[in-house]
Amino acid sequence: MDSAEYERRIAARFATFDQDGNGYISREDFSTAAAALLTEFGLKARCERGQALYNGAEAFWQGMAGIADRDGDQRITRDEFVGGAVKRLADNPGRFAEIARPFLDAVIAVADADGDGSVSPAETERVLKALGVPAEIAGPSAAALDADGDGRIAEPEIVAAFASYFTVAQ
Repeated sequence: MDSAEYERRIAARFATFDQDGNGYISREDFSTAAAALLTEFGLKARCERGQALYNGAEAFWQGMAGIADRDGDQRITRDEFVGGAVKRLADNPGRFAEIARPFLDAVIAVADADGDGSVSPAETERVLKALGVPAEIAGPSAAALDADGDGRIAEPEIVAAFASYFTVAQ
C-alpha cells in the first residue's frame, strides 16, 4: 500500500471515532456514539443495556486515551491517533480488541433483538449507520461479517473485524 492510500485509510478511521467532526477524538465522541445507538434501537440510557453501553464506551475511551493521548489533554488529535493508536496497535491487534471488547459486547447486546448473543447482518447494518457509516458501505460491510452465511454474526467475528479495520498496517 502506498503512503497516500495509507493516509486515506487512517483519515477514514479517525473520522469514524470523531463523531462530532471537530478534529479530535474525545470522551464525548464515545458518549455520542452510545447515545446514537440507544436512539436507533429505542433504548433508554438508564436501562441495563444502556448503562452497559455507556460503561463500555467509557472503557473504550480510557483505553484509547491511554494509548494515544500523548499530551494528556483528554483529546486525541489525528497526529496522536496515527502515532499512538494506529502505530502501536498495528503490531498488537489483540490489544485493540481488548480495549474495544467491552463496548462491542454492549453494542451487540443493544442490537440483538432476539437475545441469542449474536446479531444479524441487518442489525449490524443499523449499528454501522447509527455510528455514521454511509449506507453504501454499511450494508456490504455488515453482510461481509456473516462469512458463513448463517444470518448470525457473533462477538468473535465482530471484535476481530473491528480490530482488523482499525489496526491498519502501513
